[in-house]
Amino acid sequence: MPGVASSPAGGPDTAGALRPQLDAFLAAHRGELVEFRRDLHRHPELGYAEHRTTARIVERLRQAGLAPRVLPKGTGVLCDIGPEDGPTVALRADIDALPLQDEKTTVPYRSTVPGVAHACGHDVHTTMVLGAGLFLARQAAAGLLPGRVRLVFQPAEESPGGALDVLAAGGAVGVDRVFALHCDPRIEVGELGLRAGAITAACDKVYVRVTGPGGHTARPHLTADLVYALAKIVTELPAALSRRVDPRSSLSLVWGRVSAGSVANAIPDDGIAEGTVRCLDDDAWHRAPEMMRSLLQSVAAAYDVEASLEYVRGVPPTVNEAASVDMFRDAAALVLGPDGAVPTPQSLGGEDFGWYLETVPGALARLGVRTPGSTGDYDLHRGDFDVDEGCIPVGVRVLTATALTALWDGRPVAGAALA
Repeated sequence: MPGVASSPAGGPDTAGALRPQLDAFLAAHRGELVEFRRDLHRHPELGYAEHRTTARIVERLRQAGLAPRVLPKGTGVLCDIGPEDGPTVALRADIDALPLQDEKTTVPYRSTVPGVAHACGHDVHTTMVLGAGLFLARQAAAGLLPGRVRLVFQPAEESPGGALDVLAAGGAVGVDRVFALHCDPRIEVGELGLRAGAITAACDKVYVRVTGPGGHTARPHLTADLVYALAKIVTELPAALSRRVDPRSSLSLVWGRVSAGSVANAIPDDGIAEGTVRCLDDDAWHRAPEMMRSLLQSVAAAYDVEASLEYVRGVPPTVNEAASVDMFRDAAALVLGPDGAVPTPQSLGGEDFGWYLETVPGALARLGVRTPGSTGDYDLHRGDFDVDEGCIPVGVRVLTATALTALWDGRPVAGAALA
């Protein structure tokens, strides 16, 4: 449209309008959002038991005039904002906690549930998506959204399984792009960690059982030397598997438990090995079970033992679409400034957001939650995990700007404005 300035967030001069409106919204709601997060932190719930958390989310969305719907299993929420006759962008948060004791002793929001804690930041994720939804609901009420935003409050990310429940309930139907933020205590508040391509890995579990005729260790030639065979399986499988795929896939098999026998002078008749398969490449991940079965049988046959494999799918790799990462980057520049986006490394940890990206293009970004200038040792999944709550308004800004950027992608901007 000649003579009308546009921005990554869409619409004429929305860059100038969005920042002050977010400032005003957060000035009015920051205290509420911080308390909402603290309430969730005080009352953490494990996967598929997030009934109180679900009720709190539903209550606040209804107060904003929205129509949330609870997922069929009774926890988790979907909520649409804006008109259906345009693109649809989803913002996803996970709502479950971890089976860990909260070791923080000096904060008023310490977990009140023994052995359960929000030690991965899901309470923060939930609060940020809620805050973005409340702001975007105002835009929708004024008729200013060029499409629909779907808020996804997903249960059971840590189990995992909750992402598949969202998909089964139609949570991705009609969605053009999906975005999520994950707390990262290695990044400072005010920064957004971005990476195109695989950002987290697939993570599957494998259970190998080996059987054969036992016997005396004095006569291994009269038996199948099962412990020796199991040792060969444990050492040869990881090496062989990694050489069946492109090295850039980072396909790895690592054992966590190996067990056979009970005494020193008897060859046992069975043994087990349990471990995990991790991978950054989607194609290699899909091929991994059959490759492993083939390799296992070839090694077992060489030592006259029988071997069975139970391969349990976990989560696929989270492979960020480059265009969606660019939308995150544009949004960060808009609301955080030119230095807001920083590179972030790949992780071999699992994240079930990968299931969404198997269906819909999108991206996961890492949100800095570390107090600027702090020097402590911080990590996820620890009993002393906590965040600098200044990350909450940052996340609301980023998610809001990213949703608007995605909604305006490739669409006319004539007549757009902010309420």
